[in-house]
Amino acid sequence: MRRKPRNKRLYKKALEIFTLSRSISSYLVHDLAHLQSNGSEDPHIYFTGDIIRQSDALAPKIITAENQTFQDDRIRHANSLIHITNRLYKNCERLEQSESNGKEFLVLLRKELRKFKRLQHHWLMTL
Repeated sequence: MRRKPRNKRLYKKALEIFTLSRSISSYLVHDLAHLQSNGSEDPHIYFTGDIIRQSDALAPKIITAENQTFQDDRIRHANSLIHITNRLYKNCERLEQSESNGKEFLVLLRKELRKFKRLQHHWLMTL
């Protein structure tokens, strides 16, 4: 099985998104870790972990999709990648609703995700 991606631009963008998500998450978690006035934790804190987990899955999913022998399997994995990308985008939107100083960085992450989606669309046509 090949471990190198055929579409290097898409793969590189996936790695950039992972790095950016990790940085944003570590910044936001400090703002969201404090307990609220009623003693409960901020519900948005869980989305910080979700964006890391989802962005971490992007690059391996690209390689998995490209390494499938049959086109149906490639398309199935590519659709899974689309689903992960959409969930990541939605979690960024949810985090923007939080009371954090770092939510401005989420706009940057969503912009990068839109670029990734464009690259992903072109990549999907080549599978």
